[in-house]
Amino acid sequence: MFLGCQFSIYPMSSDFIGVILHAIRALDRYKDRLEIATDDLSTTLIGPPEALFPALKESFIAAAEAGGHVVMNVSLSRGCPGEPDDPRCRTDQVRARNVAGEADPVAAALGHMQRVPPSGVKTAAQIALYPLGRIDYMDQIGACIAFTKRAGVFAKGKHFCTKLAGDAADVFQAIEQSFLGFGAPEDHVVLTAVVSKGSPSAA
Repeated sequence: MFLGCQFSIYPMSSDFIGVILHAIRALDRYKDRLEIATDDLSTTLIGPPEALFPALKESFIAAAEAGGHVVMNVSLSRGCPGEPDDPRCRTDQVRARNVAGEADPVAAALGHMQRVPPSGVKTAAQIALYPLGRIDYMDQIGACIAFTKRAGVFAKGKHFCTKLAGDAADVFQAIEQSFLGFGAPEDHVVLTAVVSKGSPSAA
């Protein structure tokens, strides 16, 4: 399997360079488990979800701790048929946490959620799930939305996406389970997310 993401950090700060570099340095302790590559547009993370999602969350929190408004734009992909199998991405987590085909996929997805220490960072996000190549893709998307509601992070439905809100630790865990859980383990699944902290706009 090939699994990874690309993300970009946008701090609304005069010290945006320092904030971005601080967020990228938060990835250093994952270099032995992830392929990490940064260019002038984004940072790519390739590797297993048990390293990728903590790295992604910690990078966002590192940027958020600088204060002010910060946005992270994320594109996640697994099982892309155009990419080669990569040993770094081999994990039992996709199959273990996948709920496609379960009699009650929402309850099954909730069963994979864990109590996590709060980060103290109040976060809003919008996500869109794309289970590619499936006739029943809307069933998968609908189940994912129902899961976010019962997980306590659903804020509202929007055109083209679902809005989430809550502590960053809970929001990132819900994003992780949405990505791993919906769409069969062998499918090509994409999830896009925009995560924001400190926006001056009304909710």
